[in-house]
Amino acid sequence: MKKLIYIIVPCVMLLFTSCTDNFIDLTPPAEITEGVYFNETEHFLSSSNRFYTNLIGWGDQGVYSDHGSDLIGYEESSTMQDYSRGDYQPPVNDDYYSNAYEAIRDMNLLLERAETFEGGDISEYLAATKFHRAWQYFFLIQRFGGVVLVTSSLDVDSDKLDAPRNSRYEVVFQILADLDDAIAGLPTEATIASADKGKISKEAAKSFKADVLLHEATWMKYVGTTTDGDGVSAGTGSTGYDASNITAYLQEVVTLTKSVMDSGTFELWNHNDILDDLSSNFLFNLEDGGSNPGGLDKASNKEFIFYNKYDNIFRQANTLVSHVYQGRTKPSRKMIDLFLCTDGLTISQSSLFEGYTNTPDEYQNRDLRMKAYFTYHKNLGEIPQNGDVLLNGSNNNGYFNSKFMSWKWGTDEAYRATKEEAYDMPFIRLAEVYLMYAEALYELNGTLTDGEMNESINLVKARAGLPALTNAFLTTNNMDLKTEIRRERTIELYAEGSTRFTDLKRWGIAVEELGKTIYGAVIEGTIYEGNDALYTPSNYGYGEEATIIGDGTSKSCIVVQPSSIRNFSSHNYLFPLPTSQLGFNEKFLQNPGY
Repeated sequence: MKKLIYIIVPCVMLLFTSCTDNFIDLTPPAEITEGVYFNETEHFLSSSNRFYTNLIGWGDQGVYSDHGSDLIGYEESSTMQDYSRGDYQPPVNDDYYSNAYEAIRDMNLLLERAETFEGGDISEYLAATKFHRAWQYFFLIQRFGGVVLVTSSLDVDSDKLDAPRNSRYEVVFQILADLDDAIAGLPTEATIASADKGKISKEAAKSFKADVLLHEATWMKYVGTTTDGDGVSAGTGSTGYDASNITAYLQEVVTLTKSVMDSGTFELWNHNDILDDLSSNFLFNLEDGGSNPGGLDKASNKEFIFYNKYDNIFRQANTLVSHVYQGRTKPSRKMIDLFLCTDGLTISQSSLFEGYTNTPDEYQNRDLRMKAYFTYHKNLGEIPQNGDVLLNGSNNNGYFNSKFMSWKWGTDEAYRATKEEAYDMPFIRLAEVYLMYAEALYELNGTLTDGEMNESINLVKARAGLPALTNAFLTTNNMDLKTEIRRERTIELYAEGSTRFTDLKRWGIAVEELGKTIYGAVIEGTIYEGNDALYTPSNYGYGEEATIIGDGTSKSCIVVQPSSIRNFSSHNYLFPLPTSQLGFNEKFLQNPGY
């Protein structure tokens, strides 16, 4: 891996070697030299387009999909499993650190060259570049906290090469400034041509800025400066921290999300009428009309606001997607018990809940997303019957996963073979914008009006077949609005965009939630108890344990991972810096606790 000093040294030659193919047909003769580089409008277009390839893709699904979180019932070792158990140690190198700086290097060079460019209008390309730089820096602060803030290409004798890391608050200020420029310069979604769909819009920049603001406001509110270190012996210190920003940030989240919601450009992808109530599955494996029983293609999707674009001809996943999602995102007991009944009540409150005795019982009268996400992909949407689920070890802990899996994968009628999937990877979609709006209002006011719920969270619930929340309903049923907003976010964004790890941390509850035992299927009092044909206890290394389950009773369940091996600590809120960077700059201090 390249060290940081290599990443941020003067970049002209480095960019030539990585980008020549993008420009070789644009500027004859074929040999590109510094004298002609960035001298044409098309160079800025091509170079800014290239930054989309720096986004995480299907090859990064472990990070993207929250492998190892408390919602996942998977037990085999992986990097993210180690992280969620608190077993993650500082690596020598970290691709996510290095790759981000390599991308930022190229972005800084483009922005510098634009300062002396006297050709055509390149404002949109600069705005897109500012968005991409903000995106990379936000990824870095979510992972590492404060990092070195570099906004220009550097000479070999630049003071920045020996500078300490900036605080997270200083980096966030730059992110927000970049996003303001992006919002000002980007086109609206409505004006982006069909052939260019997937490019960043003004609404995408607004949505992303809202995401940053909500993340940082809640981080400051619930985590504060506890992860910053003192900047002398560890970490970055807290330069720029201002608690008054919490309210200002939340207010701007409301303004930005409301602007996107009211734009009339996006809509929830709800085709439950022709997809047997499975919109919440097919949205995530949408390709052409053959990818789903409704004959719908990507052009029907107006929910994705910012996403990584794939195409079966030009850009397949080229990695195991359906195969991995089949196994590594099977849900835990906690996840399954989160789903409400169709009367809007929890399974501990609702008379509609049919219990756990037989395999199909707990699926009855539940949130539509439960069968959309967690029925067997070979017969998607069909609630499993007794005998369909075999508890025989090998990560079979009671449930299937079908989200982000190609339709009928693994059968003779499969739409795509694994590695050939080409569905788009969502980063921000309208459902999340609705939920950000609701959460920000709650964090500001401690409540929402019925009207505010109707224009946000209730729209997401409606697609899931759930009744609308009202303040009267909450009061009558002794339900807490914050809990319900977080429940919706947890369910709707399951295995999507590293949301669960991020949310647990910014809400200040990661140590508590990630430290708990992860359970699988209920055994006591069910079809599995004492049934050798369906359940092989000896194949489960951690056995069973009695716990309070979703209906409020104490039952023995399969233990996927016991709390004794789950030691996530407060210092794990941030990943450690790669040690190669620490040895390179004595002013670089490791994050606290590592």
